[in-house]
Amino acid sequence: DIIAWKGASFNKAMSHMWLSQEGVFGIGLGVSSGFIFLFVLFGALLEKAGAGNYFTKVAFALLGHYRGGPAKAAVVSSGMNGMISGSSIANVVITGTFTIPLMKRVGFKAEKAGAVEVAASTNGQLMPPIMGAAAFLMIEYVGISYLEVIKHAFLPAVISYIALVYIVHLEAMKADLKGLKPRRVTTLFSKIVTFFMVIIGLIVLSGIIYYGFGWVKTVAGSASPWIAGVVILLVYIGLIRYSIRYPDLEIDDHHIELIELPETGPTVKSGLHYLLPVVVLIWCLIVERFSPGLAAFWATMIMVFIISTQRPLKVYFRNQENQKEEFLKGLKNLVDGLIFGARNMIGIGIATATAGIIVGSVTLTGIGLVMTEFVEFISGGNLILILIFTAFICLLLGMGLPTTANYIVVSTLMAPVIVTLGAQNGLIVPLIAVHMFVFYFGILADDTPPVGLAAFAASAIAHSDPIRTGIQGFTYDIRTGILPFLFIFNNELLMIGIENVWHLLVTIASAVMAMLMFAAATQGFFVVRSRWWETLALLLISFTLFRPGFWWDMVYPPNQILPPSAIYETVETMPSESSLQMHVEGENLEGKLISKMVVMPMGDSGSGVERLERSGLLLRQENKKMLVDTVVFDSAAEKAGIDFDWEILSLQIPVDQPPKQWMYLPALMLLGMVVFMQRRRRTFSS
Repeated sequence: DIIAWKGASFNKAMSHMWLSQEGVFGIGLGVSSGFIFLFVLFGALLEKAGAGNYFTKVAFALLGHYRGGPAKAAVVSSGMNGMISGSSIANVVITGTFTIPLMKRVGFKAEKAGAVEVAASTNGQLMPPIMGAAAFLMIEYVGISYLEVIKHAFLPAVISYIALVYIVHLEAMKADLKGLKPRRVTTLFSKIVTFFMVIIGLIVLSGIIYYGFGWVKTVAGSASPWIAGVVILLVYIGLIRYSIRYPDLEIDDHHIELIELPETGPTVKSGLHYLLPVVVLIWCLIVERFSPGLAAFWATMIMVFIISTQRPLKVYFRNQENQKEEFLKGLKNLVDGLIFGARNMIGIGIATATAGIIVGSVTLTGIGLVMTEFVEFISGGNLILILIFTAFICLLLGMGLPTTANYIVVSTLMAPVIVTLGAQNGLIVPLIAVHMFVFYFGILADDTPPVGLAAFAASAIAHSDPIRTGIQGFTYDIRTGILPFLFIFNNELLMIGIENVWHLLVTIASAVMAMLMFAAATQGFFVVRSRWWETLALLLISFTLFRPGFWWDMVYPPNQILPPSAIYETVETMPSESSLQMHVEGENLEGKLISKMVVMPMGDSGSGVERLERSGLLLRQENKKMLVDTVVFDSAAEKAGIDFDWEILSLQIPVDQPPKQWMYLPALMLLGMVVFMQRRRRTFSS
């Protein structure tokens, strides 16, 4: 009865699906054609220019000499390619062709080699700036800027990748794998000096560009874009001239045994010009605050110029005579890149249009209006069960829908439900956190058996069983599956509520350490193979570092419970723009008794009566009970779900707590005990 619907005529349904903005030609398809295509085209041109191979070779040169180095290189290169590709399957095909055979050659089993690439490639969609095209959809659905989306998505993506590198390291330790021999051995001191020199150089260069271009805009005014274009052209020509000192990077032949690593310096320096359009894209988005479409347009224009001219310029600077042939090859690469980008966009366009049909069905039938009641009915109002139910829907739909379409459908259905029921449970869930939750589980569907398309693509390259590859990849991705549950309850992981730099550093450090401990627990290996109680201890440490407030709130409750009779005095003393939490109870129109928590914004300062009236709530007192007398139409009180004659049972007012980070101390002490026990066990065994 909850989801019953009377039906619609054929004409009305077709009109709704095809002629309105709530069907096929809705937000999803509009964003796809307006923003996403330019980024897909940008990524395709980068790939055809050779940037994908460059990123892979650089990652391999930097990490190949460590334990499980090729697998770590696969993770890093997939992350770099995922920043521009936006497709886990494309990421597997592009980077996996090189990295999977490489991992097998250094000792990884076929299933594990494929699974590492699957996990790395699916996580590539988490990484800004493209995020599998979902970043641009979130702008429309959540109503925040592109920069805010990137800010919220950055930390979870980074710690997820760090944990995957650590998982690969643990797998290499369990199998006693070694890295490949580097061509040049460097000391630890020289590595540290080089690292800090590079960081300092980047900071100085960034400062020169930022303040220098700011000065140019002040002096030159409207001519500054032309000056910037000339500077970019000169920098590009200089980088091409610099790159010819080193041999061009060849596509790896995985049939040839790899004995030693490529040199890091020449490998990095041979393709620095590929970073130029990426820098321009980031500059336009973050510094100039251009729209995503305009930023992608300028980056793509630069990429068109690079892909057309890099070959003839290299031939010219090398004093070779086949300039015409190389110029024609560059034009062919440009055409191939345009075709490749258009082909990649076909799948995204069809997916978003198909999702529009499902979204249109939701709006036509009105199921979105009753979904809150339906989910509350089947979950009993328990927020954890609601989140699990939502995650299951994402995984189920993700077996048949691409990530972007999956995100559109599930966020349309479930995001308002989670926000509403979270508030009823006394938890204020930011809308961006819910959308990120849906997005993460939509991505995980790509390696979830039995369909997992990315797992099938990787298994074809690895010559492994696709189901086993998918299962192994999913075990690696459990860490990604736990993150959404955590940032629903701890918004600091999304950089929400960060007060200062030290708070940010502590949040990052604790999140990284927590994710590493969780990865070690899921692998059953830390310093040595873990015993069962050590695994439980690592899980406890991880949970405490991720959400210290869970334990701290038991000792120091975050809210003070007040009687409803104190509502006027309490509201009057509350700061401006604060919110009031109330436990209310009453019957709905169907005669069903409802008991829930509501959160109401109180707006500007004033007397208690005035502030409640501005929120749309008028009260009366009967027999020591505080009852709702009137609820103003379309007010904050009505939107919170309060009805007339409902009783206010209690008020909850936030109180000051000692810093919850004190819970890190017992967690770190427990971690020290686990490390001591395992190191002693390793010493005795050796």
